[in-house]
Amino acid sequence: MDFAMTAVRTALNGASYVAPRLAGGAAFRLFRKPRGRSRLRPDERALTDRAEVGEIVVGGGKAVSYRWGTGARPVLLVHGWESRGSRFAPLVSELLDLGLSPVTFDAPGHGDATGETMTIVDLRDIIAELDARHGPFEMVVAHSLGVTATFLALREGGARQSRLVRTRRPVRTERLVAISGVPDFAYLVDRFCERLGLRARLNAELRGRVERELFPGEEDIWSRFSVPRTVPEAGPASVLVIHDADDDMVDPACSRALADALGDRAELVVTSGLGHRRIIGDPQVTASVRDFVVRERAARVGPAAGRPDPSPRPAAG
Repeated sequence: MDFAMTAVRTALNGASYVAPRLAGGAAFRLFRKPRGRSRLRPDERALTDRAEVGEIVVGGGKAVSYRWGTGARPVLLVHGWESRGSRFAPLVSELLDLGLSPVTFDAPGHGDATGETMTIVDLRDIIAELDARHGPFEMVVAHSLGVTATFLALREGGARQSRLVRTRRPVRTERLVAISGVPDFAYLVDRFCERLGLRARLNAELRGRVERELFPGEEDIWSRFSVPRTVPEAGPASVLVIHDADDDMVDPACSRALADALGDRAELVVTSGLGHRRIIGDPQVTASVRDFVVRERAARVGPAAGRPDPSPRPAAG
């Protein structure tokens, strides 16, 4: 733990003994906002400049959407916390080569979007709105918190700006790729407190703030925002679950549990040496997603459509 994190831990834990609500408020402010915005990388610029750009008003800001291709066979790419849509650039190029039409976005507080932060409900509503505009999506690829939000959208849908009558309809997709998925929202709170070394009293204070200030009026968020509890029976027929063995932000056991919950719908790929963030643009992971697309497409149009092998296998390479 570096000096800054040590100082934060000491200050918050100390304050929690004499002023627990004050310490809980400070912890909440650290929890709810990204530490910084991910910037567009030089090797992402050319592809981003070719995109059709749109916007979605959601939460406390405007998300920025990016779309490539003809619109045929659309694929949605969902980023996670402290990331941005352009991190999928290597995969966007591969999908375009396969004749698919990728769609991604920057959520509020991320990338080139406005606003200071986002919630899982904002992500759910962005997914639902993009589904209304460009879907139904043949496949959704999600990373980290984006996995949690995707399963939520598959289960209950979200607010759609483009409909005159705002009905909520679950998002549908044929295939899903879940990369380094966060299992549920409670895991984020617990992991945040664990990384900072915060006392149990502060964990409870933080959960209360999350309920009152992030999700006022939302019912049963700790169950609803849980992937194992929101895996829809009528969801994707095929799911590729990818996680790195050296991920220090989300335990790889979370993806193994997700694959188990999905049963014979899931295939688990385990990589190594990539961690939590570099996994998105890794060539081996991109190749695994490409193989998944090609294999599933061939299975649907071929004479024998078999289920993927649910046992773990190394990444393609």
